[in-house]
Amino acid sequence: MTSATHGPDRESAKLKLAVGAIGIVFGDIGTSPLYAFRETFVGPHKLTIDDAHILGVVSLIFWSMTLIVAIQYVSILMRADNKGQGGTLALVALMSRHLGKSKYGFLTVLFGVFATALFYGDSMITPAISVLSAVEGLTVVQASLSRFVIPIALVLLIGLFMIQRRGSEKVGALFAPIMLVYFTTIAVLGVIHIFTTPTIFYALNPYYAVNFFILDKWTAFLALGSVVLAVTGSEALYSDMGHFGRGPMRLSWFGFVMPCLLLNYFGQGAMIIGMGDAAAAEAIENPFFFMAPDIFRLPLVLLATAATFIASQAVISGAFSVTHQAIQLGFVPRLSIRHTSDEHHGQIYIPLVNWVLMIAVIILVLMFRNSSNLASAYGIAVTGAMMIDTCLMAVLLTAVWKWKWWSAYPVILIFLIVDGAYFASNFTKVPDGGWFPLLIAFFAFTLLTTWAKGRKLMRARMTEIGLPLDIFAKSAHNSTKRVAGTAIFMNSGSTGTPSALLHNIKHNKVLHERVVVLTVAIGDVPYVDPDQRLEVQDLGQGFYRVILHYGFMEETDVPAALAKVDMCGGKFEMMQTSFFLSRQTLLSAEKPGMPIWRERLFAWMMRNAATPMEFFRLPTNRVVELGSQVEI
Repeated sequence: MTSATHGPDRESAKLKLAVGAIGIVFGDIGTSPLYAFRETFVGPHKLTIDDAHILGVVSLIFWSMTLIVAIQYVSILMRADNKGQGGTLALVALMSRHLGKSKYGFLTVLFGVFATALFYGDSMITPAISVLSAVEGLTVVQASLSRFVIPIALVLLIGLFMIQRRGSEKVGALFAPIMLVYFTTIAVLGVIHIFTTPTIFYALNPYYAVNFFILDKWTAFLALGSVVLAVTGSEALYSDMGHFGRGPMRLSWFGFVMPCLLLNYFGQGAMIIGMGDAAAAEAIENPFFFMAPDIFRLPLVLLATAATFIASQAVISGAFSVTHQAIQLGFVPRLSIRHTSDEHHGQIYIPLVNWVLMIAVIILVLMFRNSSNLASAYGIAVTGAMMIDTCLMAVLLTAVWKWKWWSAYPVILIFLIVDGAYFASNFTKVPDGGWFPLLIAFFAFTLLTTWAKGRKLMRARMTEIGLPLDIFAKSAHNSTKRVAGTAIFMNSGSTGTPSALLHNIKHNKVLHERVVVLTVAIGDVPYVDPDQRLEVQDLGQGFYRVILHYGFMEETDVPAALAKVDMCGGKFEMMQTSFFLSRQTLLSAEKPGMPIWRERLFAWMMRNAATPMEFFRLPTNRVVELGSQVEI
């Protein structure tokens, strides 16, 4: 009786989540047909337009999508969830718990940080190439419209970034219907052309992919750099798993998205095979839009533009989410974070990230001018992240899941060969634009690692010079006047006495009746059980040490957490509570812990970080900041 009642409800909920995932997650990989097949033939290394090459390219796209997306990401990596959350940083946090401080653990963290750095390059290029490729469809409708492509693309992109502050909740309600119509449309267009040239199904045979390399050798290897554009967005499937769940994501992919994409790619190939040489040479310049009859091309351009708008929105939201995780895990300074929904805590807006992305996207559009030029820059970010995920997967299979060598090594070898070939092919495009995401990645990697290293050195120094809190409590109780109220001193570590408390005694020569040293501890899990949120230690004499535990996906709302605390001498009344914050000024030690340029960079990042008051959502009229100097 129970299973009969709840079974349909559970399946209905799963289906609803699967439909929602189509609107949010699959936009990036879903808009790849606009340029992936085209770029393989008209990109930097042009291919002959004949049956053997078309079958070879379509076969490569099919097997790449099957191996990389369906097997590597959807079937294997989606099993590696960190309490339901996916993505590179969640995977690194999961593996770090198992590997500890071993050399594998250190390398895993470095790989994860560099993959995150590459993602920022990807999040800049995706909106630019997606929207440009869609708007370029206007030239298929009317060639004279080519001069309007860049202005229209810039207006759309600037508008996209301008609306981010309002949040994506209301706009998101339209995402799923639009993407359902988009995927259905591209599948129908593909089926129409497959019916006219069913021989395209020969491409299911991997022989044609192998024959492609036999025919062209080096040129075929270089063409891999364009073929891989068909699987861009694979990381998004894994990263967004926590929003929808493994089951609904797999249902969306295998039941709808993958069939629609493959039908469109096969349809593009079938259309070109069925044309004469002159017509094929014209159509290959933009085969996606040539699939539609003349009367439907303008509606298809509008639909594709809406789809690329959605794909860009998903990538921008992903950049906000990844940055939030990186802040919580200690790789990025505190930034101003605004929550755009009262119901969905995951919907956030980070102004600095938004404006930096917008400026970068505008520069990319003006610099590269068209989607074909951007394709050269796009591949290196995607394949670099894929290669890192493969290396992490190797550690996952052998060191965490403990697969037997005879089952783990063949799987690892296959994906190292496949992803390695794609990465190597794209690496040849570094002079043609691939330098841009690499430059962004190295810059971001430097910032992330400098902040993490600087925080570690500063905490070690604060611990070294700090006074144990229990000793301080006993000595200060009898030697200092007590005043009414509660004082909460924020402390980055879980030991020692905060410098703000020492300076308060030194300068103000008073202590409040209740003194709380509060630490916000971010764990390597996405969410912490509310029952495990609070840790309290009563030190006597009105002194308490409180630790609030959060996951790296959670918002740190300190007043909301304190409102539920009643074991520190009673409830906290915000109007009777003062928050004391420490603000450190860094000085270089005689033997610096980092090169001087990195210390200066770390100091600059500290000065420009959001204040703890803003980050922890402290009441603005109850905060006192006390400064100190620290050598690292």
